Amino acid sequence: VSLRLRHGAPELCSAACARPPRPPRPWRLGAGAVGTLHTGPALLSLRKFTEKHEWITTENGVGAVGISNFAQESLGDVVYCSLPEEFGALESVKAASELYSPLSGEGTEINGALTENPGLVNKSCYEAGWLMKMTLNNPSEQDELMSEEPYEKYVKSIEE
Repeated sequence: VSLRLRHGAPELCSAACARPPRPPRPWRLGAGAVGTLHTGPALLSLRKFTEKHEWITTENGVGAVGISNFAQESLGDVVYCSLPEEFGALESVKAASELYSPLSGEGTEINGALTENPGLVNKSCYEAGWLMKMTLNNPSEQDELMSEEPYEKYVKSIEE
C-alpha cells in the first residue's frame, strides 16, 4: 500500500493502482513558469572557428582542434594525416592541405586514431576526427574567433 497525494489530500492506494514513477523532465515547465538552464563548464564547450576552417573547443585551458565540415568536404576523402609538422597536414584524394593552429599554445596530444584511420576526419570531423589537443598560451585569443553562426555565414559568403 502506498500513500499518494491528490489535490493536497492523502489517498491510500494499493500497489495495483499505483502508477510507475515518471522519469524527471527538467525541460518541462508549467504554464507561466520561468526556468533557467544551468550548465557547468564540462557540459558547455563552444566550438570556435577560424577563416582557414579549423575549429577549437576548450575546457580548463586545454583546446581540442580539428577541421570544419566545410574543410573536410572540400578536401574529399582524407587518406593521410601528418601530425605535428608545423601544426600538421592532411592529404586527400583531391588535395594536400597544411593545418594551422587556431590559437597560440603548445601541442599536448595528437589523435593517434588518425594514423590508422585518417577517414575519421571525414566521418566525424567534430568528434572522433579531432586532430590535436593543446594548452593555450592566451585563452583570450578565442574572442577573435567565430562562433558557429558567424562561421556559417562566412562559409556561405565564400561559396557564392
